[in-house]
Amino acid sequence: MKIAAELKAFEARLGHSFKNPEHLTRAVTHSSFSSATRPDNQRLEFLGDRVLGLSMAEALFEADTDASEGQLAPRFNALVRKETCADIARDIDLGAVLKLGRSEMLSGGRRKEALLADAMEAVIAAVYKDAGFDVAKDVVLRLWGKRIKTVDADSRDPKTALQEWAQARKQQPPKYKEVKRSGPDHAPVFTIEVQLQSGQTMRAEATSKRNAEQAAAKALLDQLESGQ
Repeated sequence: MKIAAELKAFEARLGHSFKNPEHLTRAVTHSSFSSATRPDNQRLEFLGDRVLGLSMAEALFEADTDASEGQLAPRFNALVRKETCADIARDIDLGAVLKLGRSEMLSGGRRKEALLADAMEAVIAAVYKDAGFDVAKDVVLRLWGKRIKTVDADSRDPKTALQEWAQARKQQPPKYKEVKRSGPDHAPVFTIEVQLQSGQTMRAEATSKRNAEQAAAKALLDQLESGQ
């Protein structure tokens, strides 16, 4: 089976050349584009989630032999969560090669976080099916790279940390409010403001309210911890 030029370019970004290109083709086929002769990537997504999980669990287990389960668990969760998978997908421009139905394409499917995250897991499974676990793990660890090294900072949930900061100073929990929504309906951008009882505020924007809240909380926490 000959692989399309765009998928060949994606292989280079991924860092794996498929012996059986059908694995990759299926991994990038969304359910909106599937048919009886074009299976979608949902089964691969299921498998890829497990391959990613084992790869990360093993890497974390071996990297810090003194870490307790309580220390490893939040690091693991930060590395395998949907937001991280979507970030990796954007790093290698996975959205550009997704096979989407017309309606999904028109609604901005190539930029949707959940869709990108699911496809990233499917691609990991495709590598596993094509070359085995060791190769799939190598691809995962290379793509996740610096995130693994900085996972301690990333594993701390900013909203929880900011609430704990406020509680330690006998303040009410931080308040979040949407101050702006821009962009088209299929790809909105939310601006969220977080405010402490003491008056400090910070704003951030993202393509989902949850991510904007997290970003605002992190920015305010960083400011508070730096003493500015």
